[in-house]
Amino acid sequence: MSLIALEVDRTAAEKVREHEIEEARTLQRAMVPAAPLQAYPVEIANQFRPVTQVGGDFLDYFVLTDHTLGLYLGDVAGKGLPAALYAALVVGALHGIHKTGESPAQVLRLLNKRLRRRGMPGRYCAVQYAVFDPETRLLRYANAALPGPLHLSARGCRELREGGLPAGMFDDSRYEQQCVLLEPGDTVLFLSDGLTEAMNPDREEFGADRLVKTCEENRNASAPALLDGIFAAVDVFVAGHPQHDDMAVAALKFGPGAPRAARSNRLTPLWPATSASAPDTLAQRRR
Repeated sequence: MSLIALEVDRTAAEKVREHEIEEARTLQRAMVPAAPLQAYPVEIANQFRPVTQVGGDFLDYFVLTDHTLGLYLGDVAGKGLPAALYAALVVGALHGIHKTGESPAQVLRLLNKRLRRRGMPGRYCAVQYAVFDPETRLLRYANAALPGPLHLSARGCRELREGGLPAGMFDDSRYEQQCVLLEPGDTVLFLSDGLTEAMNPDREEFGADRLVKTCEENRNASAPALLDGIFAAVDVFVAGHPQHDDMAVAALKFGPGAPRAARSNRLTPLWPATSASAPDTLAQRRR
């Protein structure tokens, strides 16, 4: 084969690859809400930064049929196109499960079973699923190997409990439901570990302590403004140093003017981005 023919084949292969990457980017954009969700008295916003052309983090939030709010955020093993495709598989499974009205812990148990049935070696997913009821002010969540959510309140910022193994790793994985009672003005931050593991040129990590400090400095901000403050602090810290992992963050803010428990004030969605009981106790601080 001539050198000209080899070059033509190489150019054609590169064009196919570029087309596949663009298709994967389109797929990934569909796995992250394009806008905040404002549903009085709750606001949820997100920011997402892939470290490669296509990332493996994903998230979504939505109003459920019982007028509660659902949210999930995940991080699949690996990077690039394979990770993005596996993330699409996880999101598809989650969409089918969360509509059943199961508890957060049961949602993760069912997700784990479905991923294990696929039998994909080396593929698994760290993920959180949460449901918030504005009438009772109770946030229920279950966690499969992601950093514990941060609860930002008038008392400060604290990390809630981690828990569980990644979904898709073992057949018998179990997940516990955790609960936290929110006060008007509180915010809960869900994040992948790419944020706290962001490195500066000296290879020092941004870390949980800097994140907590930044959250406390922006405690009264709206959900989008809080995320802007967090990523501004990360950008200053990393000083342009290339990162090794995706960063995905979602902030759920319970409005300061929210009623305590008013059955007449049903949750009213303004623009959603997408269409077992537990004790009312705060999780223990892990810091």
